[in-house]
Amino acid sequence: MRLGHSVLALALLLPALASAHAFKTGERVPAVGINDRGELLYQQDKFSYKSWNSAQLSGKVRVILHIAGRSSAKEQNAALIEAIKAAHLPHDRYQTTTIVNTDDAIPGTGMFVRSSIESNKQQYPWSQFIVDSNGSARQAWQLEKGGSAIVILDNTAHVRYAKDGPLTQDEVQQAMKLIHELLQK
Repeated sequence: MRLGHSVLALALLLPALASAHAFKTGERVPAVGINDRGELLYQQDKFSYKSWNSAQLSGKVRVILHIAGRSSAKEQNAALIEAIKAAHLPHDRYQTTTIVNTDDAIPGTGMFVRSSIESNKQQYPWSQFIVDSNGSARQAWQLEKGGSAIVILDNTAHVRYAKDGPLTQDEVQQAMKLIHELLQK
C-alpha cells in the first residue's frame, strides 16, 4: 500500500517538476546578462548588437517571449503573438521582448534563425529582439530545452504571469486581459 501512495505522490509531482522555472509572481526575473550577440539593433539600414541584461526590463509593461531557435518553438506561442499584434498596444507603454536561444537551434540553421530575427526587427522596430548564443537566459531562468516560455511583467519589471510551454487558448485570453489591465494602471 505504501508503494501505491508513493507512486501516486510522484505522479502528482512530475508535472510540477517538468514545468519548473525560476520565475516568481511579484518578483523580478532572475538576473541574466547576454554579452555574446545580445540586443539586435537596426539603425540606418544596418544591424548591430549590444550587450543586454534583465535590469533593462523596467519602464514598460512587457511580454518576454523566450524561444529556442527552432520553428517548432516559435509556433508554440504563436497565438499569443498574433493576439498582441491584433491588439495594437501602445508602443510608449508596452514592448515585446523576444529572446531567441540560438544555442538551442537545429545544427546548421543558426544563419537562417538570425536572418529571421533580423526580418522581424525590420518589420517590428519597436519590439526588442535578443539573440542569446550561449543559452544564458534559459539556464538562469531554468527553462526547458527546445521550448517557448511567456513572462508578463508590469512596468516595474515584476513578474505578473509566467509559463514555460505553450499557452492554451484560455491562457492566451487571460494573458491579454492581464496586459490590458496592467496598461490601465
